[in-house]
Amino acid sequence: MIGLIGFGRFGKLAATHLSRAFKIYVYDPEDKAEAIEQAGAEAADFETTCHQKIVLLCMPISAMENTLGKIAPLINPRALVVDVCSVKVLPVNWMWEKMPETVSLLATHPMFGPDSAGKSLKGRKIVLCPERISAQRLNRARSFLESMGLVVIESTPENHDRQIAVSLALTHFIGRSLSSFGADDLLMDTEGYRRLLHILEVVENDTQQLFEDMHRFNPFAADTRLKFVEAMLEIEKGLESKKTINRKPVRSCI
Repeated sequence: MIGLIGFGRFGKLAATHLSRAFKIYVYDPEDKAEAIEQAGAEAADFETTCHQKIVLLCMPISAMENTLGKIAPLINPRALVVDVCSVKVLPVNWMWEKMPETVSLLATHPMFGPDSAGKSLKGRKIVLCPERISAQRLNRARSFLESMGLVVIESTPENHDRQIAVSLALTHFIGRSLSSFGADDLLMDTEGYRRLLHILEVVENDTQQLFEDMHRFNPFAADTRLKFVEAMLEIEKGLESKKTINRKPVRSCI
């Protein structure tokens, strides 16, 4: 049985898929009993949720450290604690610090969300960072995830955060910038411009909190973001150094 803490957009997706194979107890600070039931799970109090053999953490990154402190005295001493944060170094440190030594720890990052995997998980990627977990338990988790059609990638938390600083945090940074700029559909568009607008589609349904958290808690995000901005400014500087050609309008002789 799985105890799932946090029933936001991803918590709902996780409950929907996992309830096909497990009994799922869900705790959320808001009253979401009806939606939880529709996802095939059962609403439960915090204590009941924390007592399950597997505890899945689906709260925002910024709420995780404090929540782990509340979970610690209630957790089953032989439980497996799994997080789904889009950053790994800090959440892993928090789990080691807050969880009892007998509790197994598996850090994960599902590389998908409700918009990309609402109907099927086939071919979607999930990153596993094995921390304090037996080989047998890890193999069972991997086999289950692969049986759902997921592509499993093993990584260290540091390597994960370095790559995600580019592939996720920077992508969202560009998407938010395009939104702030006011990028929209154009009659005279190009394939390249349509691809830029696709970035908007990827990020527009994610919350501002998620955007801020993936930058705030990823130790490599700020450096990656600043290097990108510096590269843009260098290109702009090069263009500014060229004289703009001003031509008078060509008058038609018709």
